[in-house]
Amino acid sequence: MERLLEILLRRVIVDGALKVTTASGRSFTVSTPPRAGPPPAPLAVRFTSAEAERGIILDPELKLGEAYMDGTLVMEAGSIADLLALLMSQPAAFNPSVPAKAFHVLRRLGRRIAQFNPPERSRRNVAHHYDIDGRLYSLFLDHDRQYSCAYFEHEGQSLDDAQLAKKRHIAAKLVLDRPGLKVLDIGSGWGGLALYLAEMAGAQVSGVTLSQEQLALATARADERGMAGHVSFALRDYRDVEGPFDRVVSVGMFEHVGVAHYGEFFRKAKSLLKEDGVMLLHAIGRSDPPGVTNPFIARYIFPGGYIPALSEVTPHIEKSGLVVTDIELLRLHYAETLKAWRQRFLARREEAARLTDERFCRMWEFYLAASEMGFRHQGLNVFQIQLARRQDAVPLTRGYIAEAEARLRRAEAGCATPLRLAGE
Repeated sequence: MERLLEILLRRVIVDGALKVTTASGRSFTVSTPPRAGPPPAPLAVRFTSAEAERGIILDPELKLGEAYMDGTLVMEAGSIADLLALLMSQPAAFNPSVPAKAFHVLRRLGRRIAQFNPPERSRRNVAHHYDIDGRLYSLFLDHDRQYSCAYFEHEGQSLDDAQLAKKRHIAAKLVLDRPGLKVLDIGSGWGGLALYLAEMAGAQVSGVTLSQEQLALATARADERGMAGHVSFALRDYRDVEGPFDRVVSVGMFEHVGVAHYGEFFRKAKSLLKEDGVMLLHAIGRSDPPGVTNPFIARYIFPGGYIPALSEVTPHIEKSGLVVTDIELLRLHYAETLKAWRQRFLARREEAARLTDERFCRMWEFYLAASEMGFRHQGLNVFQIQLARRQDAVPLTRGYIAEAEARLRRAEAGCATPLRLAGE
């Protein structure tokens, strides 16, 4: 089995170096000259069980993460993020072994079942990830607890500023051209975007979530800000919401809808919009053809989740009768967001361990690192799709976006206090 592991790694790693110590104590190094630039920092891993070695040979997409989480794969030089960057940047990362291909085929055949998300199952899936100790998220998110891709306007921008820029960019695309517009926020999280739209653009915002923890904190924030008359939150599935609304926005929620429900989602979105309404969908996507959810992410992080290709989304938009008025791909913005989250999480890892345990911390570190490298090396991106019922619902050219962002910046500068979490 050790020999098979060595053969597999030598086939995969064609650019870089990795030292491996097996559970029996044998060591070998896979090393190839770098294609460009100085040689990378040395990486070394050690296995503490033969079972972990066997698992990675047969099903690396699942078992690599499990081995790190369980402590049967130990980083002796470098970090798990460094290892994932090495492995996921290799050309052969897209050409797995025969057993791994078989697992991929089986998962693809079963993806409709895995992503079947009726309301009750959707609630359970959301609770799995979001209804945990809220203090964990405060360790690595920005002060507004934005748990989606930030918008980095320039190199070196702080996470807090980039998340504010994301809210500003979304608000601009919603064409909030007059106060009092009724806005629905599908998947409203901890309420930061809804509060921003209400305070900076004078909107009347209704947010819906399936997370009890998020609902409680979002409601407390609205009360604390004196915004209860302008923003409301409810524990409700989007399928149960009644319209109409002037604007609809959804950020980081579409990944949990499931392929089998895309048609239902866009038909419902159309029914919620007024005739001159505008919608902005912000979601993770892939530049590759349709695929399957990474099994580690599906089992431990986001059950029922899926990252779609645009080719899986746009046909359902067309059939719903909605008009696509703008599409923007944010590409590496999420890689930078995840890097910031990972660094902040590791800086407060001891606190995270006190809230959870060491196994959870290794799982979370792997999740953040693997997600980051997926955006850097494997074609993941974020799309923002602007939709309307009529072609003339938005201005003719995109200049209105920059103009709206400039107005929002002025409103932010005039805000007496920043939007922070309740109790901070």
